[in-house]
Amino acid sequence: MSVERVVRIVAGLFIMISLALGMPMSPLFHHEYWLFFTLFVGFNLFQSGITRFCPMDIMLKKAGLKSCGL
Repeated sequence: MSVERVVRIVAGLFIMISLALGMPMSPLFHHEYWLFFTLFVGFNLFQSGITRFCPMDIMLKKAGLKSCGL
């Protein structure tokens, strides 16, 4: 599995979990402040698309995952 694919999977998972914990109508609701985590992940995806800088990308490459060469 490539670094890019893992980053997208983890970002999507984080967004789904934080929405489930932050939306009042969710059965897993904990507190509205979880929505700030959703905002954080979305902002990082946005800036990563513009600047090509992603801390998770760096960590996964150091862990030995290969890039798909984009």
